[in-house]
Amino acid sequence: MPLHLTKIAFGCENPGTLRAWLEGEAGNAWQEARLTTRYLPKRHEEMAGGSLYWILGHVLVGRSPLLGFAAKPEGRHWIRLEPRLIAVVPRPRRAHQGWRYLDADDAPADLAAGAADTALPPALVSELARLGLA
Repeated sequence: MPLHLTKIAFGCENPGTLRAWLEGEAGNAWQEARLTTRYLPKRHEEMAGGSLYWILGHVLVGRSPLLGFAAKPEGRHWIRLEPRLIAVVPRPRRAHQGWRYLDADDAPADLAAGAADTALPPALVSELARLGLA
């Protein structure tokens, strides 16, 4: 089973903004979205077939399949992603800096096509979790 990463969708107001950023990155010369990180994950070899799960408003809202990692000329690394956001069943998740590992057993399931339109907003899921109702 592949290992996944979680990361805060910093600067994104909602899943639509995150989706627009990912799709906008597809217009670059690489045809993929790239995030810069200082350190290569120690367990990067276990992530073949994994995804980066996005946290927005203290809720896991979607994932982008990982394509791999690449070294940048100045010593940092790129996290290479497919430029798409796949909606997942919203799950509360605490904020953190950088990225964290997520085991495949703990990863939320994908939402069915069209179900993302009827899913609860991340802020409401977060509030329900805070109240112990989610």
